[in-house]
Amino acid sequence: MTDKEILLAFIALYLLGTLAIGWWASRFVKTTSDFITASRQMPMMIVVTEMFSDWFGSETVMGASSEFVEKGLLGVIEDPFGAALCLFIIGVFLARKLYNLNLNTFSTYFRNRFSHRAETVSALMMLPSYFGWISAQFIALGVIINSISNFPVTQAIFICGFIVMLYTYIGGMYAIAYTDFIEAIFIIGGLLIILFIMLHKVGGIGNVVSHAPEGTFRFLPKPHFKNIIEYIAAWITVGLGSVPQQDVFQRIMSARTEKIAIRSAIIAAFMYLTIAMIPLIIALISTQLYPDLIKVGEKNQNLIPLMVLREGSLLVQILFFGALLSGIMSTSSSAILASSTVIGENLVRPFYKNMSDKKLLSIMRISVVGLTLVAVIIAVYTKDIYELVGNSSRISLVSLFTPLVFGLYWKKGTAWGAMASMIVGCAVWMLCEHYETEYPTIIYGLLASVTSMILFSYLERYWKKTPEKIQV
Repeated sequence: MTDKEILLAFIALYLLGTLAIGWWASRFVKTTSDFITASRQMPMMIVVTEMFSDWFGSETVMGASSEFVEKGLLGVIEDPFGAALCLFIIGVFLARKLYNLNLNTFSTYFRNRFSHRAETVSALMMLPSYFGWISAQFIALGVIINSISNFPVTQAIFICGFIVMLYTYIGGMYAIAYTDFIEAIFIIGGLLIILFIMLHKVGGIGNVVSHAPEGTFRFLPKPHFKNIIEYIAAWITVGLGSVPQQDVFQRIMSARTEKIAIRSAIIAAFMYLTIAMIPLIIALISTQLYPDLIKVGEKNQNLIPLMVLREGSLLVQILFFGALLSGIMSTSSSAILASSTVIGENLVRPFYKNMSDKKLLSIMRISVVGLTLVAVIIAVYTKDIYELVGNSSRISLVSLFTPLVFGLYWKKGTAWGAMASMIVGCAVWMLCEHYETEYPTIIYGLLASVTSMILFSYLERYWKKTPEKIQV
């Protein structure tokens, strides 16, 4: 067998192993609670790797690395810096409050805190944000398979989508939790070995820094108002926009205790930021050792995979692609499970007063299939991984972040305020996207969301008090 055939064989074994874990985990799934939160039985080690692996996907290794090569650190503020900020904020400010609510979804919180209509609107706002996220992972899987074997990207997307869908369908959060733990080992071990080999070839980190283009490691923007606003927008796109995401929420709720939920999020934040820097350094080294791999005018999202295939030994290739596939599959399965949970719990269940838990579980599993199909279709027609991930966070930032935080920390928030915040914030953002505003569109959307939350909450309170005043 050739090295390429051996590599493909190992990838096939890895994929089959993932399915085997899903099948093994399926024996624990008897109820929707098992399927959604693994019955809140996960220890800290598992919860940390759940959160870490959930974030460490295609945008980290392929999307962010290509942006870093092109724009330096200022080009990757969204991810990994914003993503680490998101996990840190959740651990410090939200994990305790959310864990003690003992809910299955964010949208259920919107129902309990505001109203049934707020629940429905929040669910409808949340779902579109996941399509881009899942599609980005499928694109990456297709590109990887194509890089290794010249197998058509489109067909590879369909095959990988089917595998991810299958083990999510049968094992739910239990399958994801245990595969995340194994995948985290692949990710960290594989990337560290590759980094060591690449640093040895290039002559050490000092040579990497000294030969980097000017401005590569610039971390702060130029002191101009527009640059500062764009810098803030980059931080909050994922840093705040991914806070109200169902996949993160489920990981918090899967923890065995409140302390585990809090500490896991904080540990995962630092762990993610540290490990996510490795692909950026590897990509920079690749441009210095193999400049011919850079295609001018293109995204170069497959820069690192091509470099590993060209110069890496068979063992290095197995480690790298095992790590890469691990992260991507974990991220995509998490997003699929999260969105299918929202569909079943918050969009379908309210129409059936006496729905059995078994039927709800079936609906969630059917949703897994439907969502995967839609995401695969989007992936076939879209190619920019980093932009897809960014857009998914933008939607939740301008619609869901404000009512979630205000609902938890502002007692005067009302259902009117929550719904207006979601609808107006999203509408303003879309309008600004259409007219290409001077400043980042999420700034306008977020300001509109906050303003609507406050204004309509006071209006509802005034409206409810008015009849009482008239009667007097």
